[in-house]
Amino acid sequence: MKMNDSAVNSAFGGPASRRKTRSVTVGQVLRLGGDAPVVIQSMTNTDTVDVVKTAIQCAELARAGSELVRITVNTPEAAAAVPKIRAHLDAMGVGVPLIGDFHYNGHRLLSDYPQCAQVLDKYRINPGNVGHGKKRDEQFAQMIEIAARYGKPVRIGVNWGSLDQDLLARIMDENARRLQPLDAVGVMREAMVASALESAAKAEDLGLSGDRIILSCKVSGVQDLIAIYRELSRRSDYPLHLGLTEAGMGSKGIVASTAAMAVLLQEGIGDTIRVSLTPEPGGKRTQEVVVAQEMLQTMGLRAFTPMVTACPGCGRTTSSFFQELAHSIQEHVRDNMPKWRGEYDGVENMTLAVMGCVVNGPGESKHANIGISLPGTGEAPAAPVFEDGVKTVTLRGERIAEEFTAIVDRYVARTYQRKIVSQS
Repeated sequence: MKMNDSAVNSAFGGPASRRKTRSVTVGQVLRLGGDAPVVIQSMTNTDTVDVVKTAIQCAELARAGSELVRITVNTPEAAAAVPKIRAHLDAMGVGVPLIGDFHYNGHRLLSDYPQCAQVLDKYRINPGNVGHGKKRDEQFAQMIEIAARYGKPVRIGVNWGSLDQDLLARIMDENARRLQPLDAVGVMREAMVASALESAAKAEDLGLSGDRIILSCKVSGVQDLIAIYRELSRRSDYPLHLGLTEAGMGSKGIVASTAAMAVLLQEGIGDTIRVSLTPEPGGKRTQEVVVAQEMLQTMGLRAFTPMVTACPGCGRTTSSFFQELAHSIQEHVRDNMPKWRGEYDGVENMTLAVMGCVVNGPGESKHANIGISLPGTGEAPAAPVFEDGVKTVTLRGERIAEEFTAIVDRYVARTYQRKIVSQS
């Protein structure tokens, strides 16, 4: 049966068009929402009072690819440290925008430490823990008025662990009067959405421009996140920050975050993302940035660094050599990307393949920009290399890894146009 063109496009289409949102500028140049690409955010886990350690971690996260870094501002000492952290980052040549994470006492800290309020590029406000009753309204208003005074955007970040209990009670009462009441899960989801939208409307009423507001609703359940953000997207045009809160450690955290956010991103929902991983003991905080980059890149939404395709191994690949080579090439690429990105246009789009035997090896290698098919168990000790689909050389002997790495370096230098550095 022959399919018409529209059916083919429908069947084989990519992600849905990005949802139309307001555009928000953070810092001097970073844009969120509108037609801007999805932006990666991370958060420090240092004591903000430790200026040097916090500045170093901010720089590490930024160099790993984080485009926004959130820091905890929970005490007077932390608020006083923020301008010093900014100064350290500027001295290191790291201009990443800083987000202040405020909770119970944010109104006091922003008022008492105006330099902190001025230096931060964005404030995160959780409407569920800025106070209760009349006090909540006053304290929320105080934070919004300071943001408006300094021209700072805010993220109104609702969290299901600190949901406004008065609002929740109201939603429950309204639900009881419905002809078809929502279940308990539905009530919670509706309360999250209502808290975000009502807080945003209140912020605009208080004088904060609508193009300075980003919304988030953080939950730890995959289906909850998907349902809530679909509803947020349907009922507003604010940029949305995606993130599965308390995602967990290791593969659980990676899988849960990806499962939730990938669905929404495929539907065109989400303008900033954070992968909230609990680091392994001694693990790198930058892992959450790498996962976010790989999520966006494997979905074809952005390109950050050359991706290495490698086979999983089987009975034909009893040697670990191809695994070691795949790992070393991936590390080589990541280590060199800051330099390559500064020198060459388009290198982040390069694809590499490291395959372990003759079955699919040559075919997969041909599909990559540059690939190698290593000998499997019982195969001739030869490793053909393919560049843009054409076999260029066959490597043999003990130095295959070093020789292939050199071929990759030469390919980059030969294929990608050098950037023109302006002479000032």
